[in-house]
Amino acid sequence: MRGGTSKGVYFLGDDLPDDIAARDAFLLSIMGSPDPRQINGIGGADPLASKVGIVRKSARAGVDVDYLFLQVYVDQALVSDAQNCGNILAGIGPFAIERGLVEPMGDETRVRIYMENTDQIAVAVVQTPNGVVTYQGDAMIDGVPRPSAPIPLEFQDTAGSMCGALLPTGDEVDVIDGIELTMIDNGMPCVIMRATDFGITGTETREELDGNEALRTRLETIRLACGPLMNLGDVRDKTVPKMTLVSAPQNGGAIMTRSFIPHRCHASIGVLAAVTVASACLMKKSPAYELAAIPDGDSKTMQIEHPIGATAIVARMDGDTVTSAAILRTARKLFDGRVFHDLTEEEI
Repeated sequence: MRGGTSKGVYFLGDDLPDDIAARDAFLLSIMGSPDPRQINGIGGADPLASKVGIVRKSARAGVDVDYLFLQVYVDQALVSDAQNCGNILAGIGPFAIERGLVEPMGDETRVRIYMENTDQIAVAVVQTPNGVVTYQGDAMIDGVPRPSAPIPLEFQDTAGSMCGALLPTGDEVDVIDGIELTMIDNGMPCVIMRATDFGITGTETREELDGNEALRTRLETIRLACGPLMNLGDVRDKTVPKMTLVSAPQNGGAIMTRSFIPHRCHASIGVLAAVTVASACLMKKSPAYELAAIPDGDSKTMQIEHPIGATAIVARMDGDTVTSAAILRTARKLFDGRVFHDLTEEEI
């Protein structure tokens, strides 16, 4: 399925091995990793198209399904559960209804989803006219060329999802390697920095930034230093924190971003990373605050600009505190069938 601006393979939990090592070996095999082209599997040769969502009927009170996100590395034999993914989340509700885990309720069905990676709950509203999931609609999101049915996602209590606190160091601004930055986690651990502090504008293309080896090396040095400070430990082999360069908005939004995931520039920005960036924009000492154009009111619709458009975040405020954040996503079912691995008996 396409979920938001990502693409991944969705599984029922019971259809995968219980043993984590066996499960990961299977996923690497079907995706074709490690290989930059993923030519021997169904992966898309890009981190945004090498993702997995695992779904189970939930035994938790007030929750419909449990969702585990896994990032399958493209060029390394690694499968990581160290982060969440709000884009793949967009497909969880439709998948759960189609697989009979959730009963459709009228023309719209609310699906309460427990996100195992971060121990939190999101609510997805899925269009189910006549009790059947539809992917047809007129909702457009940047990064997807055709309209689809809207899937609003609401996140609550996301602060400190992986780091234990919204600001794991307790400060809105820290200095690492001479760079002022904000270490923040409101659904996705991010390090927010001014693009100009790295000698760039922050409006460069993804390809230009991926080709800037000096920039990528500097970002990785800072990322490795931030990991322990964010209660993430040694992040050398982890996909978090996301290194996010910010600059003044160019197209009427709240802020411009260039996000690294973690070593390649994101084609857009992750859903929960956008929530986290929006939160940083509201902190008066953060490097993002002085660059951001913030709307008035307790309900702030903030367009987080990125290389291929913008992601709209609706932040609901109580004073200076973000109490909830919602985002509009879409999804599309691409195919349904069997996938085959190429593991030997010894590897299994």
